[in-house]
Amino acid sequence: MTAKNSSVTEFILAGLTDHPGLRLPLFFLFLGFYMATVVGNLGLISLIGLNSHLHTPMYFFLFNLSAIDSCYSSTISPKMLMSFISKKNVISHSGCMTQLFFFCFFVISESFILSAMVCFLLLLGVYLMGFVGAMAHTISMVRLNFCAENLVNHYMCDILPLLERSCTSTYVNELVVFIFVSFDIGVPIVTIFISYTLILSSILQMHSTEGRSKAFSTCSSHMIVVCLFFGSGAFMYLKPPSILSLDQGKVSSLFYTIVVPMLNPLIYSLRNKDVKVALRKTLVRRIFS
Repeated sequence: MTAKNSSVTEFILAGLTDHPGLRLPLFFLFLGFYMATVVGNLGLISLIGLNSHLHTPMYFFLFNLSAIDSCYSSTISPKMLMSFISKKNVISHSGCMTQLFFFCFFVISESFILSAMVCFLLLLGVYLMGFVGAMAHTISMVRLNFCAENLVNHYMCDILPLLERSCTSTYVNELVVFIFVSFDIGVPIVTIFISYTLILSSILQMHSTEGRSKAFSTCSSHMIVVCLFFGSGAFMYLKPPSILSLDQGKVSSLFYTIVVPMLNPLIYSLRNKDVKVALRKTLVRRIFS
């Protein structure tokens, strides 16, 4: 994946902060986030796999969402954690392009699976859209020539910070970003909006107050994740460059790279009666076996 015309063979990731006093506290904070994300998502995957009464379309979506979140977080967090404890967080050119590909693949897949959770047919195209988007961004990035300055102002190989380091025209890349990000955010949001309009209409027709309350609770959990994920993503990629600096963009990107993958298993499991029952049964079986 190394561009033949690039004089840069490696990049230095600047990380989230350059304040020495903040590095150790932030290391333990984000290590905790990463451990919670991995344990939560792998735990939910295990529960769904081990309990036959959770083998339904809804939990099939949650199984895929947790798989995406655990892989997504593992693509970003380990290298981010290294930036807090190492003096120079170096990543090779090919390693950077590989991280960029998998970051794009999982983030695009997540954007579509959040909409597929309310429309089953879309699930069939989730991973295809992730692959196509990741290939488009990675191929357009590989063709660039990086020279001289190799310090990437981010904690990962993200698109916009890498474009700043190019010494050739990035017009095609910026066009690819605008087209794909607009599509990857716009289509899921429109799908979710239409689906929730229909769902809200059905909820309002319910005669049971308890049923309406439960339905609103389930929908509100999903909407919290949707707003955090798409809101921070749009803020990062679709705003004019003059409005948001890359330093501020790093903070915004924390929501869709770190926070959302950690919150998903908490929101969809702790507030879900079936998952709590399955967890209780699984723990009882493990204790008595």
